[in-house]
Amino acid sequence: MSDRTTSQPPTLELPKQGMPVTIITGFLGSGKTTLLNHILNNRQNLKVAILVNEFGDIDIDSQLLVSMEEDMVQLSNGCICCTINEGLVDAVYNVLERQNKLDYLIVETTGIADPLPIMLTFVGTDLRYFTRLDSVLTTVDAENFNEEYYTSEAATKQLIYSDVILLNKTDLVDSQRLNDVEAKIGEMKEDARILRCEYGNVPLPLILDVGYNNPSEYHHDDAETPSSEHHHHEHHHEHHHHEEHHHHEHHHHSHHLENDGFVSISFQSDRPFLLEKFQDFLCQLPPEVFRAKGILWFQESQQKHIFQLSGKRCVLDVTEWENNPPKNQLVFIGRDLDRDRLHESIKNCLAAPEKLNAFRV
Repeated sequence: MSDRTTSQPPTLELPKQGMPVTIITGFLGSGKTTLLNHILNNRQNLKVAILVNEFGDIDIDSQLLVSMEEDMVQLSNGCICCTINEGLVDAVYNVLERQNKLDYLIVETTGIADPLPIMLTFVGTDLRYFTRLDSVLTTVDAENFNEEYYTSEAATKQLIYSDVILLNKTDLVDSQRLNDVEAKIGEMKEDARILRCEYGNVPLPLILDVGYNNPSEYHHDDAETPSSEHHHHEHHHEHHHHEEHHHHEHHHHSHHLENDGFVSISFQSDRPFLLEKFQDFLCQLPPEVFRAKGILWFQESQQKHIFQLSGKRCVLDVTEWENNPPKNQLVFIGRDLDRDRLHESIKNCLAAPEKLNAFRV
């Protein structure tokens, strides 16, 4: 492998160059997936590729997106900002290599992501020759903006490194609350661009292909990680790339998970919940659970329930199972959670096997 000593871009025969990239980030439950669905539903003829990251071993968010078929890649089971993230680099090159025309790339991070290492992956590796980081969009829950934002390293960095802040769920609070939240954001990020919205509904020309990201404003922050650390990343694609683009110059690592103390606890079952027991379970959830989401199956219902919990707010949306067999899938995110106790409590909500009805899709 040759040692790169010049700034000349490697010669790669890819069908696209300079693809604009938008990173969607935001604290737990702030509306990232809702914003992404708004973009997908209103993109008109724009061909968009989506990379979705989950913190946990159950992929919930991609199940809540409108159909993307082959143009969506799931980056699950971990936070992509915590390493040089081979999965992210691989996924971006796979998007660039596709023969079908793609116009735009959107990366949705986890709710506890530090966006800086993700940004540096696009501007500090050879990806900068084939993509253009257009902007970082940070969603903020106007109702649940509280002290967690001030004590969470990830939430703070999401605001600091944002190019546009979407103050979401404005319909849930009054105007004084909105003014107070904007003032606090202004203290945390100077000259913040703030757009107020409900359900992530903002005109797309205000957030896509806006050219707001300026690497010179944050690239020096890479000095926090030792430049002597190198990462050798071997691809095994059929395409004949030059090896040089597999040598990434820095190991961008974030310690925010250790600093914030966040953990993810997952639960799956092929047995339905009893509605009353599940309601009791929610009432007894420990305050350390900041976020929960999932797909729910209740003994009393033949419909699919999409479950979202953000802070103290809980929402259940009803839809059809379509061709998928019913099952329960849940993810809880919080600090210092007792995994065994939470699992035992949720298992107590399941219907007894001998009482299962005959409903199957």
